[in-house]
Amino acid sequence: MPGILIDILTALTVMLAGFFALVRYLESVGVFFPSRDMDLSPSVMGLPWEDVYFKTTDQVTLNGWFFKDQGAKSTLIFAHGNAGNMSDRLFKVKFFYNLGLNVFIFDYRGYGKSEGKPSEAGVYLDGQGAYDYLQSRGDTDMKNIILYGASIGGTVAIDLATRRNAALLVVESSITNARDMAAIYYPFVPLFFLSLKFDSINKVRALKVPKLFIHSPDDEVVPFWVGQKLFEAAAGPKEFLKIHGGHNDGSITVDPPAAKEFIRILKEKDLI
Repeated sequence: MPGILIDILTALTVMLAGFFALVRYLESVGVFFPSRDMDLSPSVMGLPWEDVYFKTTDQVTLNGWFFKDQGAKSTLIFAHGNAGNMSDRLFKVKFFYNLGLNVFIFDYRGYGKSEGKPSEAGVYLDGQGAYDYLQSRGDTDMKNIILYGASIGGTVAIDLATRRNAALLVVESSITNARDMAAIYYPFVPLFFLSLKFDSINKVRALKVPKLFIHSPDDEVVPFWVGQKLFEAAAGPKEFLKIHGGHNDGSITVDPPAAKEFIRILKEKDLI
């Protein structure tokens, strides 16, 4: 009997270890989808731009594009989503630039020409590195910084807002935390197995910076209720803007009524 018990415990241990390894694998392949290929160059947008490189505090070199309007009051730091790279977001960049904003978009580690491999801790450091690079330039009014994060970039922008000053935080189509998303996509995984946190919902509870949350009821990747839950948890001042379209084709940049509201908010805050 003791031998059988030992065999059973050994088998259970092996199965548990295998399941744990599967969860770690799913976390590693199911969150970040970087591309090294730059599909578009900023030159096709006809905008003035600088190709810049900067280092994070853990000495990873990142690539970014800075679009500077000499008459701009404010600068938008653009934290993009989890797939592709910054070259896929140039039409959004042009939208923000045409509003009279400087725009600084950067690639996380492992994306585009940026060194390294993406991780939760790493992308947070990447956001800080982008902010600190702008500050080091000396030609940007750091009192008028807009932090904009789309999808997983929302988690980066929210984390950055807890560590650096900003005039406005904009979170579009983003998540509450890893647990809520895992419950949707991997309901068979015990939540205590997760190593990823992306705990935006707790971070926004104490954030005093003005916030704008944007989400679509048609979002098929991050459900609308997730965006509402994040908004409801956030401290004020805050606003919620409903847009139309799916996760990848819906945005304030292609939704004229939402774009009008976004412009109103920027004007009210004297950012444009």
